[in-house]
Amino acid sequence: MEGKVLSLSKETIGEFSEKFYQDPSNVIALNACARSDPIEVCISRTRANELEHVYTHKIDFEGKPVTNQKSTGRCWLFAALNVIRIPVMKQYNIDEFEFSQAYLFFWDKIERANFFLNTIVDTYRRGEEVEGRLVSLLLSDPIPDGGQWDMVLNLIRKYGLLPKKYFPDSHSAESSGHLNGILRSKLREFALVLRNLLSSGAGDEDVKKKITEQMCSIYRIVSICLCIPPKEFVWEYYDKNKQYQKHGPFTPLEFYNQLIRPHYNVNDKVALVSDPRPNNPYGKLYTIDCLGNMVGGCTIEYNNQPIEVLIAAAAESIKNNEAVWFGCEVAKRFASKLGYQDLKIHDYNAVFKEDVSISINKAERMIYGESQMSHAMVLTAVTIDEDLQAVKWRVENSWGDDRGDKGYFLMTTDWFKEYVYEIVVDKKFISQSVMDVFKQTPTVLPLWDPMGVLAD
Repeated sequence: MEGKVLSLSKETIGEFSEKFYQDPSNVIALNACARSDPIEVCISRTRANELEHVYTHKIDFEGKPVTNQKSTGRCWLFAALNVIRIPVMKQYNIDEFEFSQAYLFFWDKIERANFFLNTIVDTYRRGEEVEGRLVSLLLSDPIPDGGQWDMVLNLIRKYGLLPKKYFPDSHSAESSGHLNGILRSKLREFALVLRNLLSSGAGDEDVKKKITEQMCSIYRIVSICLCIPPKEFVWEYYDKNKQYQKHGPFTPLEFYNQLIRPHYNVNDKVALVSDPRPNNPYGKLYTIDCLGNMVGGCTIEYNNQPIEVLIAAAAESIKNNEAVWFGCEVAKRFASKLGYQDLKIHDYNAVFKEDVSISINKAERMIYGESQMSHAMVLTAVTIDEDLQAVKWRVENSWGDDRGDKGYFLMTTDWFKEYVYEIVVDKKFISQSVMDVFKQTPTVLPLWDPMGVLAD
């Protein structure tokens, strides 16, 4: 039949095999990859020797200890709290300090479950079918671990912050898979109940009552697995001079407003993204339908700018001694053990005679599902060359201290251009014209848009 795609014949497969064995380098590559990770085989020793963890501009105080999100998707929380702790440790003369990631994780689970249930109601009233693309996507993962900067804002503004020693990780805070499985099952069940209730003609009060009952169950499950945070605490610690210090008692929100906010005010920080797809022009504001973690919280907004704007703002922030939260596609062109994020660190051509990932441009990778934001980390240093261009960056991750330079990665600016999607910096490092974009009414992108993917 004309135009029909033909299946692979035995003769064609034989030709492939014959051609493979005609090139001895293919056999060498096969033997190497049979015994080793193919990505590790592709690492360029020459390029690795060229990269060095030394920078022209570095914030004068980095947080300790290096954090570890373990088997969870909490990177967005870790990155945010790692940024916030730096000025706090400096102000209070502390050698080592962590905020409780589990504290915000607890409230995110509670709030996100409530957000999901209310979104199920909203989508029903919008006429969305349960088997339609939107509701099906919502049901596929009702309560993910991953998040976004605006979700951090929602949590801190409502619940404040807590030192980690007053609410350390439970088992499920370090390994959230089974907790999430239980919550997914209950939330899907509750979604069915709500849609049936709405289809029977129930009014707003009946729906609100049912959601309240359902959230009582969710609160019980989350509390059993994550424990219940303290309502009040006294912050006691020894400073670097071994002097005893005491503050409080505080609620976590009072702790943030009185002791943390004067040194890091989340309301002063703004998020910029760089989405180069032709249908999403720069200089415009975007949001994602049905994406969020708190009913009544701030809308997730994307101020879309050329990548050069993000690079300049991040460099300016570091030069002014402020670390930068950023979101990226972490897995591409990434030598995990060495901690290098660099376009030349893997020589795929030498092993496979094919390039990988960067054969198509950033916009095309987003459109064809090859790249999207998947992880959040922190920038703490940058190198500026003789031409006043940023060329490489120091990256604080949350995977422990056994990779890279004791938990810190090196990222080149070439990699930044291709795989970084979002940064968060203080408003003072942003031009007025860029800030004015936040005054726009955002264009709504569908939930399945690549920019709707959450960092985990």
